[in-house]
Amino acid sequence: MIRFERVSKRYTQGHTVLDEISFTVDSGELVFLTGRSGAGKTTLLKLIILLERASRGQIQVNGQNLTGLPLRKIPRLRRNIGVVFQDHQLLFDRSIFDNVALPLRIAGCSRRELGKRTRAALDKVGLLSRERDMPITLSGGEQQRVGIARAMVNKPNLLLADEPTGNLDPELSAEIMSLLEQFSQAGTTVLVASHDLALISRMRHRIMTLRDGRMLTASGEY
Repeated sequence: MIRFERVSKRYTQGHTVLDEISFTVDSGELVFLTGRSGAGKTTLLKLIILLERASRGQIQVNGQNLTGLPLRKIPRLRRNIGVVFQDHQLLFDRSIFDNVALPLRIAGCSRRELGKRTRAALDKVGLLSRERDMPITLSGGEQQRVGIARAMVNKPNLLLADEPTGNLDPELSAEIMSLLEQFSQAGTTVLVASHDLALISRMRHRIMTLRDGRMLTASGEY
């Protein structure tokens, strides 16, 4: 599903963010990526969705080699990848339903299919009854659930989450992680970047650790 082979990312100023990173995430696996702020977690996720290009090495996602992938093919790559952000990135002038439905509208989904899939995604995260509400009326944890529903509404086979519990209290953080775990159990490959080692250690899934751009643990025990 995801394969990094000696991947490095160096910016033009000479700063190396990732250095010789190699790992594999199997289909349907839930893996946590941890490390201190600045360790390179967000950059690694950006390489997977081609918001950044690797300076060296090979990256494969869903069997597709990303090295030299033309710009015109990037939208198709991203349609199979859901992304959850720490700050939700919701549109506060649109309803919860419209926020979740946005990827389907962009993809040109029919009105009937759009309604069916959007409500199914909201039901999965426990917010179907709030579909007409505005995001401002939701708690932080509920807003994050909307973000997860939006990421999953296209039924991607890969879900990336960048510090999805960074602004939440411990109880809500555990709920969000449990929800991500449910998607993994249903067959979605999930890669979560998180600095909350205490929480992710309790979930007993593989943990990869970045420090100063190097991978310390890629395939060891949890």
